Amino acid sequence: MITISPKIKELIPNFKIGTITYHDIAISESPQMIKGRFQLFLEALKLEEKTPADYPGVSEYRSVFKKLGTDPSRYRPASEALLRRVLSGKELPPINSGVDVNNFFSIRFGIPIGLYNLDKVEGDVEIRIGKSEDAYEALNGREMNMEEKLLSADSLGAFGSPIVDSKRTMVDESVTNALHIVYLQPSMEASEALEMLESMAKMFTQVNGGTAETQMI
Repeated sequence: MITISPKIKELIPNFKIGTITYHDIAISESPQMIKGRFQLFLEALKLEEKTPADYPGVSEYRSVFKKLGTDPSRYRPASEALLRRVLSGKELPPINSGVDVNNFFSIRFGIPIGLYNLDKVEGDVEIRIGKSEDAYEALNGREMNMEEKLLSADSLGAFGSPIVDSKRTMVDESVTNALHIVYLQPSMEASEALEMLESMAKMFTQVNGGTAETQMI
């Protein structure tokens, strides 16, 4: 079960997330089709000559961070960090077929999206604001203090965030069951959000196989 903290709903009444649960997937080196599609998409982005601030998802999530007490200039939403990287001309090195598709989604929709090893998630999951004891080793190798930051936590503690995720639940080629947590724009209509989740699930399973179940919370 995945729930949203009442405190978040109090501060942002329209706050919502999408989840996609995958089973029996096969993560591998990214196929050339994905690498090619990603490259074409990034080249098209650069031609538009936009800045991250031009993307509604980025500006809306900066606002979410501010309302929850996080400085978005110090701790940027992951989607903004990705867009800043690619729009400045820096390479986004391939990692694997799961993570690369996830990054594609995050850049395309301009919103933070986390992909997790479902078998490393223990018990129920809550989306909440971090407490003083919340910390984890992040994917970038740094110890991340998650106090007063938006995060996802299970019975073992915090494991993910729209800023940076933890190593504990990272997705590598051994993963067969996974969880997508999609930080939807609060302004997005439910029907639009569900359609987006279904399209994401379809593309992810086309690349990685398996089954997918979508939900909006």
